[in-house]
Amino acid sequence: MYSRQFLLSAILICLHGSGASQVIFPSAGLFILSAPADAAVSSAISDELRNMAAKGQLGNNLNTVGYRDLITRLYESVNFGPLWIKDNSPTSQATYLIEALRTSRLKGLNPRDYDAEGLATQSKYLKGASAAAQASFDASLTLATMRYISDLRIGRINPKHLKFGIDVQSKEYDLPEFITKQVSGAGNIQSVLDQIEPPYAGYRRIEATLKQYLDLAAKGDGAQVPGATKTVAPGDKYIGTSQLAARLQLLGDLPQGGSFDSYSGALVEGVKHFQARHGLAADGKLGATTVRELNTPLSARVQQIDDALERWRWMPVEFQQPPVLVNIPEFRLRAYSDDHKLALTMNVVVGKAAPTQTPVFTNDIQFIVFRPYWNVPPGILRRSVIPKIAKNSGYIASERFEVTDSSGTVVSADDDVAAGLRSGKYSIRQKPGPTNALGLIKFMFPNSYSVYLHSTPSTELFARSRRDFSSGCIRVEEPAKLASFLLRNQLDGQSWTESYAQTAMDSGKDNRQVNLTTKVPVLILYVTAVAEEDGTVHFFDDIYGHDKRLNALLIKGPPYP
Repeated sequence: MYSRQFLLSAILICLHGSGASQVIFPSAGLFILSAPADAAVSSAISDELRNMAAKGQLGNNLNTVGYRDLITRLYESVNFGPLWIKDNSPTSQATYLIEALRTSRLKGLNPRDYDAEGLATQSKYLKGASAAAQASFDASLTLATMRYISDLRIGRINPKHLKFGIDVQSKEYDLPEFITKQVSGAGNIQSVLDQIEPPYAGYRRIEATLKQYLDLAAKGDGAQVPGATKTVAPGDKYIGTSQLAARLQLLGDLPQGGSFDSYSGALVEGVKHFQARHGLAADGKLGATTVRELNTPLSARVQQIDDALERWRWMPVEFQQPPVLVNIPEFRLRAYSDDHKLALTMNVVVGKAAPTQTPVFTNDIQFIVFRPYWNVPPGILRRSVIPKIAKNSGYIASERFEVTDSSGTVVSADDDVAAGLRSGKYSIRQKPGPTNALGLIKFMFPNSYSVYLHSTPSTELFARSRRDFSSGCIRVEEPAKLASFLLRNQLDGQSWTESYAQTAMDSGKDNRQVNLTTKVPVLILYVTAVAEEDGTVHFFDDIYGHDKRLNALLIKGPPYP
């Protein structure tokens, strides 16, 4: 048997090693043990956090709208213990997070939204600070971390506020649980933060260009490129060659060095390269539009990159298949293979800037229709078709239209068709064939906008640099190639080569529907800044004004809608 004195001595040694203070009363044979010093401090901080929660003041260094209940729930789950303080000092995780907040500008975010500098200052003076000050720091860092994670994950603005058909709520984190279980005790904070951001290569590439353009903007735009009274063609006299060369070299469109006395040679090639990067016809001519783009402030290009990053964060992140992406202001479609490599890309035509814009939304391509009917949408029916029918009785036949009743049965056009169409008694469709407005194929992802991908008889429009000509749907330049790609994994025993798809379009059965074995996600994007795989950065016009509306919301600061 061990003596009572021996056991108490052993307990004393263990507690002393853990940091407990001790008071010894030898005459009584008793050891009275007080709580560890850091435990007492932690308890005092917890008391302050409870008081702050009761007053609704957790994270009081920033506007807590939308986060107050989340912060309270988080601290309740840890019995109001501090998350970011240990031994009167910020934890290693806290230090890392504060630095991430301070450098959040490189993510297209605003460090002021997180009080990054204020937190950095507070963290330096935690030792010796009151329990109230330490509690305030802890809660403020929790709020900032919540906001930062949310901004990286789903963006700052809810896209539904801008009437975009994208749901970000489905990919929201349970922030209290995510922070307590994955962030506050993480051995590698960066790996946790990396998993928050969009997995898309397009996002990563444009994010990587932001620092480059921030550095360029910090140096200034330099001298303006002079305009001219008329378009300057290669070989023409032009007084602004030195300013033009300086701007092209600044932007990386012209190699450094050399002198340029005339508008010719390498200078023209530099302009062509610039034009190709900015969605312009790469003809080497210095017209008003090219000069305007050349003189666009670099700060505006930075803003375009910021806007692109924000919109990428709205996109879904989990798919059964790699998605098809359509970027509206770029007038471009990209499709990805099963190993997430770029499989094909092509030009598209999108909705007119007004009044028939292509909507921004996500969906799944479910089936393809070869040699489709075109069911005339109500808007086009009212604006164009009905007035022409009322004016010309032969219009229906000349356009190869069919009038149908509510059951889809074709009816005689001898009736008062215009009146029937106005009342909704009749509908109208165009027969399949080469002159059909949809062309010879459509790619269907049923949606409330009645928008889909399709071919077109008006192929000459794909050669234009600006291609917003449709009534909202998206016309694709190489439909047989897209069909072959989407049907590559079919289980119907048919080898859907490009030539087979083309034959089905040219001479196959009218209105033939082929259901995809596996649905393919389609993302209709709107980003005016794109970084290619070779690092080239492209900028495009804000044709629908979406960037302008987004920036008007962002400039107000949090709380964002």
